[in-house]
Amino acid sequence: MITSNILIVDDEPDIRNLVKEILEDEGFNVDVAENAEQAKQQREIFSPDLILLDIWMPGTDGITLLKEWKETNALDIPVIMMSGHGTVETAVEATKVGAYDFIEKPLSLAKLILTVKHALESVSLHQENLRLRSHSQLVIAPIGKSQTMRNLRAQIDRIANHNTPVLIIGESGTDKELYARYLHNQSNRAKAPFVTVGVSALSADNAMVALFGSDERGEIRPGLLDQAEGGILFLKDIADLSLSLQAKLQNTIENQSFTRINGTEPCVIDVRVVAATSHNLLELVQADKFRDDLYYQLNVLPLKIPPLREHCEDIPELLEFFVTYFVEQQGLPYRHFPVAVQNYLRGYEWPGNVRELKNLVQRLLILGTQENIDTDEIDIAIGKQANKIPVPEFNTNFELPLREAREQFEKAYLQYKLERANGSVSKVAKAVGMERTHLYRKLKSLGIDIKM
Repeated sequence: MITSNILIVDDEPDIRNLVKEILEDEGFNVDVAENAEQAKQQREIFSPDLILLDIWMPGTDGITLLKEWKETNALDIPVIMMSGHGTVETAVEATKVGAYDFIEKPLSLAKLILTVKHALESVSLHQENLRLRSHSQLVIAPIGKSQTMRNLRAQIDRIANHNTPVLIIGESGTDKELYARYLHNQSNRAKAPFVTVGVSALSADNAMVALFGSDERGEIRPGLLDQAEGGILFLKDIADLSLSLQAKLQNTIENQSFTRINGTEPCVIDVRVVAATSHNLLELVQADKFRDDLYYQLNVLPLKIPPLREHCEDIPELLEFFVTYFVEQQGLPYRHFPVAVQNYLRGYEWPGNVRELKNLVQRLLILGTQENIDTDEIDIAIGKQANKIPVPEFNTNFELPLREAREQFEKAYLQYKLERANGSVSKVAKAVGMERTHLYRKLKSLGIDIKM
């Protein structure tokens, strides 16, 4: 499990050090600051999950610092206020400003630990609810009315209620997790957990413990298999699993039981394993990079996800879905993909598959200005050349503020339009739907040279 980071902000060194030692004994990572300025610096460096903040400090006091964080939208983690001179009014003010809770000095160590754990659990629950709501909004069923997609959904429906492992195979960007979640939702395990494991993100040092848990002198630390009890364990990037882990996983699937690290007693489980990969596992088996027994065990029910180019007739429906999603969930402005543009996109190869399409829609909604999207704009966004006219260099920097990113796009877009129109501002004005005088001002503000 991931250890939480806690920042203690207090001008009294004895209290700082005492609380630090107590929380470290509880297994937390702890850093300290003695005033508001240090707190701001350490927050950037340490990235705490929770802050214990003293109210009365020299210089900027805790309430003022809390208000500053709230006004700058930086109050995104729980803050527990501490004070030895607290009153009911002070506690009320702190919670109104946004503090999670208020505890008095001298500190009750039991209350301190309990409050900290409750705060972290509350945040974890909130984040999980957001994640589940996001998936429930974005993932209902694989989208598409093509015969390819109808056949794929039917295949998933047929295998959903079996306990046999499933191997999902597909190119990068085909959203293999979506199909795993759909399988879970269609199965009799739908109300049980769906636990996702990014195998490539597991470090070599803790991967075994993360999956199987540990038994340290009777203190049980559950692993991801425990969390998935009764449900599905989804292993992304299964090809990245080490050979030693592959052996233990193969034995676990075969026997539906495992032994924790440093443990002695077998743990019986009821977990269905669904694995995904973009690699050819049979080639890895032949190269002795993947265990053949695990491969054949997973490959009983293979599920091949087609690349987008093989069901391009579903692109119009996917476009409509992603536009609606970004408008409703991220507040982006609505833009329309005309039928001609939809057909144009059906002829593109989509090397990045559905993920590339989703990213394209988001980029166009963020950077575009007109309600209707045209093919020239598509060409710029995906880096293609149309009619052999060179597209201006345009590297999207998503770290820029929206205004600067939009200006970059507008400049590239209008330069391209001018090139297409052989420098005719009148033609460009008509094509982009702007008054010619407004367009002149826009070109000037963007520093685009107009040849008269």
